[in-house]
Amino acid sequence: MSEQSTPVTVLSGTLGAGKTTTLNHLLRESGGRELAVLVNDMGEVNVDAELVAESSDISAEEEELVELSNGCICCELRGDLLDAIGALTSERSYDGIVVESTGVAEPLPVAQTLTLGFDQSDLDPTEFYEETGIEPLENCHLDTTVTVVDAHQFQSAMESDEILDDDGTEKHLGDLLVEQVEFCDVLVLNKCDLVDEATLDEIEAVLETLQPRAEIIRTTHGEVDVDTVVDTGRFDFDEARQSAGWLQELQEPHASAEEEHGVGSFVFEARRPFHPERFAELLDDLPSSVVRSKGHFWLAGREELAMSLNVAGESIRIAPGGRWIATLPPEERAEQFEAHPELESMWDDEWGDRGTQLVVIGTEMDATSLEDRLADCLLTDEDMEADWSAFEDRFPTFERPEAEPEKADADEAEQAGTDDSEEIGLAD
Repeated sequence: MSEQSTPVTVLSGTLGAGKTTTLNHLLRESGGRELAVLVNDMGEVNVDAELVAESSDISAEEEELVELSNGCICCELRGDLLDAIGALTSERSYDGIVVESTGVAEPLPVAQTLTLGFDQSDLDPTEFYEETGIEPLENCHLDTTVTVVDAHQFQSAMESDEILDDDGTEKHLGDLLVEQVEFCDVLVLNKCDLVDEATLDEIEAVLETLQPRAEIIRTTHGEVDVDTVVDTGRFDFDEARQSAGWLQELQEPHASAEEEHGVGSFVFEARRPFHPERFAELLDDLPSSVVRSKGHFWLAGREELAMSLNVAGESIRIAPGGRWIATLPPEERAEQFEAHPELESMWDDEWGDRGTQLVVIGTEMDATSLEDRLADCLLTDEDMEADWSAFEDRFPTFERPEAEPEKADADEAEQAGTDDSEEIGLAD
């Protein structure tokens, strides 16, 4: 990046968490910094932008405040986001740009847009680029991703079954909250004055487990030090997308915070498939103590396709996770063995690489009992000899992917913007 590159801070958080309050505090306390602001709102009238203008000296007339309305910058307004960023930085330099995303936005695709620009295959060049020939990201760089979390509503949000509408796309509140926490450099734990110290410690323990690399800052009324969220140099896309707690647990299991705050985690691995009915019954009755679970699994009768599980609060999503390497033609399989020598040590002569690997994170969770219940969902010796196609299977069906050589985690599909997961309520 050039020395004149303007640092961009992305401010995320669910509705009511305090993003606009935090933004207004940053503007009031910016000191000698000259900040520009881009505010995204789902409605036709950008209420947050009006609040920013009313509470600060910044204004649209001076072109320091840009409104993006009637859509979300993590999906349909990504081109508009690049247009706005390009226009802000093409003729004037700022000490920083703060992007306040809508309450239903996921930070990862926003970060992709601000990192990759037109390199995203599904994003056409913007009007700004076509008219000026200037790359929108030529004069700026994504510097910090910040998620504002409402300490007072954290537990109820995680336990909520509320469905949010993102221009026709349904998003589960708990799932969205987890995704915002898992992809950030800084976590602003706001409204701490409404929560006692013991509860704050418990919430922090959960946040640290979900996102180990983020700095957690406790605030009231969004009063965060500007230096901690603007021009910090903290953002690294590859590190950020690989830093979620469930991924860290898969790569390097660590001692959990369970002894002190009741937050624990474990990895469940198996080389036998789940019985579809027994596993469905477990998901129907998943303990409320489970905050997060993610990974891939092998379902009896679905030998062509790995399945992925994504649990966040009350949300349970099932998605296609890619083809097992064992299903590939011999030449392609040989290429995978050459690229991944560790496959040989775990390869089964009959079933190849098929298996299950799930991370489970919870609070006050009876890990031993849940591990035993998961093990009871696996096929027994008798089941292994039975006709698997005769088992009742209530899970969603997906088309076989044309070419996904490695067994999956759905996180890669989500990062590419092709999340085909289905929310399930298997008991319904």
